[in-house]
Amino acid sequence: MRGPKLDDPDLPLRLLFDRWPEAATVFISRKMLCFGCPISPFHTVIDACAEYALDEDAFRAALAAAVA
Repeated sequence: MRGPKLDDPDLPLRLLFDRWPEAATVFISRKMLCFGCPISPFHTVIDACAEYALDEDAFRAALAAAVA
């Protein structure tokens, strides 16, 4: 069985934080409240970027850099 993939559009934020805890710094540095939010099991990076009006491609690049 394969693990989660960082670029999976359906990856819930809670699973992202569980698998790659260092990714939280990308959210926190942008003053995003996703880390620790009770909705994080249901939201994805797509949802978070839409909520905070962020460029998804740039945000995903920052995530990839943080977990590399």
